[in-house]
Amino acid sequence: MNAETLVIRAQQGNKEAFVQLIKEMEHSLYKISRAILLSDSECLDAVQETILIAYTTLHQIREPKFFKTWITRILINECNNIRKRQTKIVKMDGMLEPSITEQRDAIIDLQTAIHSLEPDLRTVITLYYYEDLSIKEIGTILDIASGTVKSRLNRARTKLFNLLHVNKIEGRMLHE
Repeated sequence: MNAETLVIRAQQGNKEAFVQLIKEMEHSLYKISRAILLSDSECLDAVQETILIAYTTLHQIREPKFFKTWITRILINECNNIRKRQTKIVKMDGMLEPSITEQRDAIIDLQTAIHSLEPDLRTVITLYYYEDLSIKEIGTILDIASGTVKSRLNRARTKLFNLLHVNKIEGRMLHE
């Protein structure tokens, strides 16, 4: 059953349809929140609050085909609300141990570099590369112009290149 049909059924009161929609999106929602918040507990709080809001306001969605965009927008708003409430620095605990292989080190370096970006840059990188959303979809979700999305992607790519290139030249890894 496709997502649009599930949305329509969920809007008609079918709880199982809503549960199925959420199950299909839970991994994606977690990855997006993780890119913004960095703390597992805060990510889980954001996803849980997003699901609650989505359930109680599902009747407001006019176009079922835009459910993913709609719920992603709710999630990003919740993540931003949590970030605003933060009063302390989030510790980067639970980092992966350095691996033997260079490929694994490169992946860890990339993840670390992405996590070091400003939240607005980290969000567009995650939505574009990890969630495979188009520039237009990202603009809709974040309520910004497509040109702004392109600009943020460009800045993020430049910063990532500089972070990874400088560390490679200096012979160090970001996760050390």
